[in-house]
Amino acid sequence: MVASRIAIRLLACALGATTLLAWTQMAGADGKARTKVRYPARAASAAAENSASRHAGAETGATPNLRSAAALVVDLDDGRTVYAKNIQSIAPIASITKLMTAMVVLDSGLPLNETVYVDNADLDMLKHTSSRLRVGTGLTRHDMLRLALMSSENRAAAALGRAYPGGTAEFVAAMNRKAVELGMWNTRFVDSTGLSSENVSTAEDLVRMVRAAYEYPLIREFTTTAAHEVATAGGRSLEYRNSNRLVKNPTWEIGLSKTGYISEAGRCLVMQARIAARSVVIVLLDSWGKYTRIGDANRIKKWLESTLAHKPLG
Repeated sequence: MVASRIAIRLLACALGATTLLAWTQMAGADGKARTKVRYPARAASAAAENSASRHAGAETGATPNLRSAAALVVDLDDGRTVYAKNIQSIAPIASITKLMTAMVVLDSGLPLNETVYVDNADLDMLKHTSSRLRVGTGLTRHDMLRLALMSSENRAAAALGRAYPGGTAEFVAAMNRKAVELGMWNTRFVDSTGLSSENVSTAEDLVRMVRAAYEYPLIREFTTTAAHEVATAGGRSLEYRNSNRLVKNPTWEIGLSKTGYISEAGRCLVMQARIAARSVVIVLLDSWGKYTRIGDANRIKKWLESTLAHKPLG
């Protein structure tokens, strides 16, 4: 009996150590804490990719050599995984967060034509990002939502959360409740912007979020608008562009798109797109090169077109 209890305690300690190693904090040059994600060994990742390619029906040819640390491609038509790499690694997701922000805003039923004003509380005191939405700027909730999704406007996203009944705290609580409803068990939100590295998820969970967000016509429209001009309540005119340049690329058929970037998360991208006559969701996380996420998306597209164009899944 004593030996059994000792064995159980040793097992519990080992599991606890594994959990603690999943996330480590390291100080950056500026003295701020940095979130470091431990991804599975490269060999294990390669095995997962090879398995995914077999499921996709690719009999010959290598899977795409993606630079993103985590990636997942899922066929929406039948739910099958086409490509998988580190899909259960929990990592910061930056402005991908704003898809959840948008769903909570739209679920609330708050009037979209109501004017929401930027307040001092909406200023970014964490990353000190800039914005053309000065304190006191008023836009309709509709336009705030458009800017948050299309151009990843942080003050717009912060204002939307603050203007929620009960304020920012209740808004974030609603975001986490929505995540639970969607079965996003490894996801956590602490703000409506994604500026905090404590907004975390997995590639697997983000496919669930993209699928849910795709059911909202306004989210589809706003995330794929190439450019838009808004007029503030004070009479100013502001022009914004989409943070994902692929939405204006005629070779892409994109139904939903969202980019994200903070130093802890790297460059991230999620999309719903139609490729090789299939509706797919693409999730790319932790791409450190400036153009890596775009390059990876194009590599996935080329691979799918070459392997699946004449070979439907299923």
